[in-house]
This record gives sequence, C-alpha cells and structure tokens, in this order.
Amino acid sequence: MPTHARSLTLLFLAALAFVSPARGQSAAYDVIITGGRIVDGTGNGWYPGDVGIRGDRIVAITPRGMLDGAEAGTRIDATGKVVAPGFIDIQSHSRFAFLGDGDGRVVSKVTMGVTTEIMGESTTNAPVRESQAREGTAFAGPRAFDEWIQAMTDHGASVNFGSFVGATTIRVLGKGQAMGAANETQLEMMRMAVRNAMEDGAFGIGSALIYPPGNFASTDELVEINRAAAPYGGVYITHMRSEADQFLEAIDEAIEIGTRAGVPVEIYHLKAGGTLNWHKAAEAVAKIDSARAAGVDIQANMYPYTAGGTGLTACFPPWASADGKLFDNLADPGMRARIRSEIEHQTSDWENLCSLATPEGVLLLGFDKRENRRYMGRRLSEVAAELGKDWIETAFDLVLDERQRIGTIYFMMSEENVAMQIGQPWIKFGTDAGGIDPERAGGLSHPRAYGTFTRVLGKYVREEGATTLEEAVRKMSSAVATRLHIRDRGLLKEGFFADVVVFDPETVGDRATYEEPHQVSVGMEHVLVNGVPVVSHGRHTGALPGRAVRGPGWAGWER
Repeated sequence: MPTHARSLTLLFLAALAFVSPARGQSAAYDVIITGGRIVDGTGNGWYPGDVGIRGDRIVAITPRGMLDGAEAGTRIDATGKVVAPGFIDIQSHSRFAFLGDGDGRVVSKVTMGVTTEIMGESTTNAPVRESQAREGTAFAGPRAFDEWIQAMTDHGASVNFGSFVGATTIRVLGKGQAMGAANETQLEMMRMAVRNAMEDGAFGIGSALIYPPGNFASTDELVEINRAAAPYGGVYITHMRSEADQFLEAIDEAIEIGTRAGVPVEIYHLKAGGTLNWHKAAEAVAKIDSARAAGVDIQANMYPYTAGGTGLTACFPPWASADGKLFDNLADPGMRARIRSEIEHQTSDWENLCSLATPEGVLLLGFDKRENRRYMGRRLSEVAAELGKDWIETAFDLVLDERQRIGTIYFMMSEENVAMQIGQPWIKFGTDAGGIDPERAGGLSHPRAYGTFTRVLGKYVREEGATTLEEAVRKMSSAVATRLHIRDRGLLKEGFFADVVVFDPETVGDRATYEEPHQVSVGMEHVLVNGVPVVSHGRHTGALPGRAVRGPGWAGWER
C-alpha cells in the first residue's frame, strides 16, 4: 500500500475510533437522554439531539437517534421536551441550608431547574471576628472563607454552590457596627480579608447598600476593598444604595466603584421601585447601555416579580440600627420619637420601603411569636387599623416585640418594566431567596423561592414572548458562568460537567403565589447535577451530588 494511502487509512480508522462512542457500539453511558430539543445555553436555536453522560461529564452530544443502540445505566426519553444546561442562581440565600442541620436538598430550587447557587449578597459566613466565630456556621481566621466552603462540601447539597464575599461582613470585620469612615488600619484589615477570600475562591465582593451597617460604607471604602479583589478577577455585585428615588444616581455610584477599582459591575435585582419611579426603568436600561457602549463592564440580574422581599426594618432609617442598638432605640421614648421624625420628614439619603410601597402594599410574613402569627399574610395597613395605630407605631411595636427584622414583601414594581427588563441582552436571573422544602415549611415566603426560573419560561417566554426560549436559557446558564468565570458549566457541551435539565416547554411554569407560596414548579421533569439525578419525573430523589464552585482567583486552581 502506498505511504499516502496507508496514512489516509490510519486517519480514517482514528476517526472511526473517535466517533464510535457516539454511535454506541462499544462505549457504555451512565445516562442517555434521547429525542429532546437541545437548547445548549449559547443562545443558538434549538436542535434535535441526544446527550450521553459518563460519570460527572457530558461525553457525547449527537444528532437524534445516534445513541439509540448505546448501553446506558439510565435512559431518559425527552421526546417533546427541552434539554438544557442547569440553571445558575446568581443571587441565592441558601447558605444555612448547606450547614449544620440545614436541608441541603433545597427542594424549591432544584424543582425549578437550579443546579448551582451563588451566594454572598452583603453577608457571608466568613470571614468573621474571632468573637463571632461559631463552630460549623461562622468562620474566622485567614483561611476562613475556604473553611466555610469546605464545611458546605462536608455537609452535602443537591446543587453546586459558591459565593461572593459579603461587603458588610468585611466592614464588620474591620469597623464593627459603627458608623463613620474606616481608618487606614481598618481598611488594610479589610483589604487583607478580601485578598484571602479571593484566594479561597470568592467570586468578588457583594454589597447591600440600603441595610446597616453595610450602607455605612462610603464610595471610597467600597473602591478600596474592590481594588483588593481586582487582581483575582473579582466582580463587584451590588444591591445598590437606591432602587427608587435615587435609582439612577445609584447606578452612577456602582459604575464609579467598578471603574475606579478596575472590576466588572453586576447589579442585583434591577428594579425601579415606587409608582413615581417606574419611568426610570427605561432610563436605567439606557444608562447601562450607554456605559457599556463606552467600554464599562456593567450588567445586571433580576427576578420576575413586581414585589420585593426583605425585613420590616427597611422602613426605619439606617442610623437607628448603628452599633446593633435598634431594639434599645425603639424602647427608648426619646430615640423612638427621633426615628419617627426621620420617617415622617426624611433628612438623609435612605430608602424607606414602606413609603415606596405604601402601607397597603406591605405584606407581613415572618413572625416568631405565636400571639403575633395572626398578622401573617396581612397588610401593614390592616394590622395598623386593627390595633388603632398609624403604620409607623405599628411597625415599631411589631419589630420591638419580635426583636427581629420580620420578613416582609413590598409591592413596588411595574409588570411592564419586568417584561421589558427580561428582554435585555445583559440580564440574568436570581431568586434572592434560599431553598425551601414545602413539606416542612412554616409561615409564608416570597414565591420567588419556588418559581423564579420556571416563571420566566412559562409566563414570559411561552405566554408573553418577552424573550425567546434560547435567550432565556442562555441568561439562566452560560451568561452567569461566563460572568463569574465558572469553569466547565453553563453549557451543554462535550467535556462539561453534566448539570442538565429536561422540561416540557408547553407546561413548565410556577405555581407559588404570595398567598400560597409553598408550591413547587411544574413541567421540570428531570434535573441532573454532576451527572446524578436530583429530580426524576418531577420529584426530588434525595441525592446530594453538589460540589463547590470557585472564582478565578482561587489558589487551588492548577496554574
């Protein structure tokens, strides 16, 4: 045989050897998903195909039918269904579900297709002061962030998990609960803690600038701690100082912080709160587009609801909570009068959510005391009328009696703006919630804990056409992975981790409501994390195959 012919033959045989697993003649798979519409997370149009999984990786993506003869431990028929990469929740609060006696199954999350949760808005379990350290739940010392990640790994989770480092946590480490500027010694302590967290795998710094003591930090302080994260590829992600009256100015501050510090900017739950501010949503989008056109790396995420959720204490001026003395101040008649005066005649820049939503738009959820639970699921205006007080005194008394923030929902946003924002190319999605087991849940919660991703797919893709299916999946998966430099996740791609969802595009949707929130989504039939089924035929399997995901600055990466 001539040399060139022999070379061509060898090449042909090598090619056959390469594709033979795809044809299923000699290779066995742990899971094969056949007959589905593949939406791969790139934003490209769907196509019919089969997916082969071995171990924790996707090893074959073929045209439909090519894996029909292959051996498989589990075979999933996805005919008429969508096969997509698992969804990445960029704003999760499940951190205590992954520690101690927490329920690492996070049922409400996986049943809407979430396979990775990213935590870190404002407060994290590390690094804290030695006096605040708690075995298994709060971690101090130079490697505290890594110890937290390892503790979650040891606990077990159904989803992958990672985190930003909380800006409030960093400030408390250096400055405590006090107001005022940090001095150079305190700043250096903060910068060192940030550097350590980034080397331990934090994705950047997450702030929440309407809550004390986090909102005591100045722009300059936030620039300084973000500069410490910049060499590690950190992202600055922020619940901005205002989402209402100073909404546009708050975007300017976020841009300034990112530009001066040399880090990308991501805005948590983009929204224009309060009827008088609804027109600012379009202006905010224009401002972000303009900044991006000028070379500023700024993007945003959101949840698909017209109500936000936080504590009733968000209706009080931040200084009332300085040094951890909110309850003492509410019990002191003089301080109570001063707080009331500030609410009625605001003299400083802070966001009063009760005023923005109005007492009629404030839904009370989270009461601990049995005698107060009769107020659960009722509006602040109703409770005030029943008690014969105005809403301010009612809020004061409830918080003081409960001695906690009291979970609350605020109806502030416009449905039109929600749909408009969903269509923006730089938008991603986050639940702003922790995972919940509906069978064990007590009290009420925001429905976003159960329905964020499926609501987008059902209401805003299928019913309203606010974006395409392919774009929605991209924003739920690869857009987050790319933004945070999460390796080998976010796409259906050979060699990537097998985080995969299978859902019915005709039925997928949310069922959770404000009145009855503890209802899992429908239409999400199969969810795999690292190749292991955590949802099968719509039901949680109990499996805990989740792993830690870490940022690009992690010292553990092989260089």
